Amino acid sequence: HDMGIMPGLVPHLFLFVGFLHLGGLRTALYNYIFAKKHRGSFVLRLEDTDQSRLVPGAAQSIEDMLEWAGIPPDESPRRGGAYGPYQQSQRLELYREAAQTLVSRGMAYRCFCSPQRLELLKKEALRSRQTPRYDNRCRHLRSDQVEEKLGRSQPHVIRFRLEEGVEPFEDVVFGWNRHEVAAVEGDPVIIKADGFPTYHLANVVDDHHMHISHVLRGTEWLISTSKHLLMYKAFGWQPPTFAHLPLLLNKDGSKLSKRQGDIFIEHFVAGGYLPESLLDIITNCGSGFTNNRPGRTLDELISEFDVTKITTHSALLDLDKLPDFNRIHLLQRIGDDGKCRSLVRDLQGHIEQVYGPQIEDKDVLHQEYIERILQLRKGHITYLQELVSPAYSYLWVRPTVSQGQLQQVSAEFNTILALVLELIQTVDFTPQALNLELKGLQQKTKSTKYSATMKLLRLALSGQQQGPSVAEMMISLGPKEVYHRLQRVLNC
Repeated sequence: HDMGIMPGLVPHLFLFVGFLHLGGLRTALYNYIFAKKHRGSFVLRLEDTDQSRLVPGAAQSIEDMLEWAGIPPDESPRRGGAYGPYQQSQRLELYREAAQTLVSRGMAYRCFCSPQRLELLKKEALRSRQTPRYDNRCRHLRSDQVEEKLGRSQPHVIRFRLEEGVEPFEDVVFGWNRHEVAAVEGDPVIIKADGFPTYHLANVVDDHHMHISHVLRGTEWLISTSKHLLMYKAFGWQPPTFAHLPLLLNKDGSKLSKRQGDIFIEHFVAGGYLPESLLDIITNCGSGFTNNRPGRTLDELISEFDVTKITTHSALLDLDKLPDFNRIHLLQRIGDDGKCRSLVRDLQGHIEQVYGPQIEDKDVLHQEYIERILQLRKGHITYLQELVSPAYSYLWVRPTVSQGQLQQVSAEFNTILALVLELIQTVDFTPQALNLELKGLQQKTKSTKYSATMKLLRLALSGQQQGPSVAEMMISLGPKEVYHRLQRVLNC
């Protein structure tokens, strides 16, 4: 896609229509932050002119993922805007007219070379260890030759005439740059035989017509920028400002491979990651911010962003740290009233999905109960879904515990449970008060050690051998439910 910003400032994101991955999300995020920082518009444009690379459903998925991440575009195929359509396959007439203008000015020409001839040129170049390039043969066709071939409906492309003498340009990140493209490349195709434009023409035409002021895109496009600037000059248009973002790499310096499959944003959504933890880690490993620390919110990223602080070094992404980032952001969400309510709704959905028919007491789905669990477990859990894992099933479903199981822990189980039933009538349900009372049980039992007493109570309340402290379990469940569970074991 193309991402851009509008007047005063219009960065755009151009995204080729595939699914959104971490590299694309990072480019989108930098465009979004830049636009918000400078009160501009963030424009999403879908580049779908390469019909062979189209992925069904990808265009919808890209916008879904940007909305999930909390960085929706201001203008896009879905949202519309003053300069639509925002999908290149719906703007073909505009590109044809632009290419025709260049042909009539002698700055582009029709090329009738067959794919077979181009393949031979390529093989020949590789055989003699040279970079394959088109030899510009059709540049020299006379107008009567062109007319004659067109009269025979011979398939053709339109190529842009590269000129020597590229002017240097200043990239916001990489500084002064120039690539003498005519010396190393043949004239590039701007309209393919199927009538669709190539990226080189489409992005120049769209950036002009959409009034894009700034283009923030991956560093792989830096080498093509001189070519794009030659086109702006041929049209007589003012180019936008370019900022090329350094690569996002694995922590060992290898490329993030789309074939890994786990760099697509859907993978992280399914894995239970919060969008803000993903935005935090992909900026934390890079540059452009006054200080990097885990736990930054989107608003903090916007206020601390400084485009001049982006360095040319590749950003090394350590995804092993993502769970830590997620735990920090989950903790922050639980601490924020509005966001905590939305976590409660999400968790209600998970509980119903996992435990639905087994739930005896519908109170476990109440907001205040779930909120209490979240407050008690914050900092201990990395993902919200952990709370519906088997280890935490006792919070939602009453366990089945036999007296035989308790007998194995302590022969005095009857006495201990009776003592606890007594103390919960009067004790304050706070960690301090409960811990004090539970420690005091020691004096009232004959032969059961404190550790065995705790093991017994944990088993009676949760059916589990491990888990949070017994005091926390009791506070989570509340006095009424603790009473019900202990009474049930004694009566069975």
